[in-house]
Amino acid sequence: MSSSTVDPADPVFLLHRGGKMAVTSTVPLTSREDLSLAYTPGVARVCEAIAADPALVDEYTWVSHTVAVVTDGSAVLGLGNIGPRAALPVMEGKAVLFKQFAGVDAVPVCLDTQDVDEIVAVVRALAPSFGGINLEDISAPRCFEVERRLDEALDIPVFHDDQHGTAIVVLAALRNAATLLNRKLGDLRVAVSGAGAAGVAVTKMLVAGGVNPDQVVVCDSKGIIGRHRTELTGTKAELAASTNADGRHGDITEALRGADVLIGVSGGQIPEAAVAGMAPGGIVFALANPTPEVHPEVAARHVAVVATGRSDYPNQINNVLAFPGVFRGALDAGATRITEAMKVAAADAIAGVVVESLTADAIVPSPLDPRVAPAVAEAVAEAARRDGVARR
Repeated sequence: MSSSTVDPADPVFLLHRGGKMAVTSTVPLTSREDLSLAYTPGVARVCEAIAADPALVDEYTWVSHTVAVVTDGSAVLGLGNIGPRAALPVMEGKAVLFKQFAGVDAVPVCLDTQDVDEIVAVVRALAPSFGGINLEDISAPRCFEVERRLDEALDIPVFHDDQHGTAIVVLAALRNAATLLNRKLGDLRVAVSGAGAAGVAVTKMLVAGGVNPDQVVVCDSKGIIGRHRTELTGTKAELAASTNADGRHGDITEALRGADVLIGVSGGQIPEAAVAGMAPGGIVFALANPTPEVHPEVAARHVAVVATGRSDYPNQINNVLAFPGVFRGALDAGATRITEAMKVAAADAIAGVVVESLTADAIVPSPLDPRVAPAVAEAVAEAARRDGVARR
């Protein structure tokens, strides 16, 4: 967007002027004594204590309640590779959501590199200042390697929200949709449209949550992923080996034939005729934003439950239901990493908030529901302790 297209009177630009966040002090600085305690000479005693026992950094600095929100600007919202400066408003927004919903302080870190080795090296070097790393808007397949390498290198939680935040909320929504329709997750035939970061993570999360991998079919831009696709490597090769037990070939229309569930995380459009080929009483999560793979009103002609990624339709699958509570729980437990069990626990907690009041238009809580983050945090912390990754 050029400067000529900026309307200073537009409420969006008015809200963003000067940025959406700032650093404030948590201690008084009104006297010489205050200064001597908060800074020199008093601060030196705290530095010496931490040097002698590095674990004290959690107690005497902000580390135990602060995360870095890290991006390279390569896959920002639906805007694509717009770079680190243009990504900064999104990272600021993510940071204020952390604070608003879970009391977690977050710092945007927008990197002027899209090289995997450089990203990993920079984040490793920054890690002592933070209690967790939230990776954001890094394109696939590089995001998989970045997360894997940082997870192995650091003793603090590393979480790529575009993958796992989406996956957690999808599992929560599908649990409640299945409950509403008196179905079991293990009996559902699921078609996933999209094999990028979100599609891969959603597939793995659904399997971890109880969906039968033999009953899952994943599609990328070339069609159904399966053992017949000899050109596949990396995560797509893993999907080919672990899903599509029937060996289906073809496009999304074939994947949806007789399917109970469609999960769209691709951005590509899916024809109404393909949705009409689903089994009766189906479920459609069309999550591309701002244009869903299937318009919700079109999907509603053929299925029982519809969800999107948009706030102007019922059942918004919104990552804000997951990431604030996930990090709050991980930080509270002093977790060294985020496990599959912690993610499943988060999904169960989100689902549980509204499970007693389910309707076809309300299978997940509102993103503004104040019950969500505390419930997720408690469940994640408990799961961390059960998994043996908690230090507190």
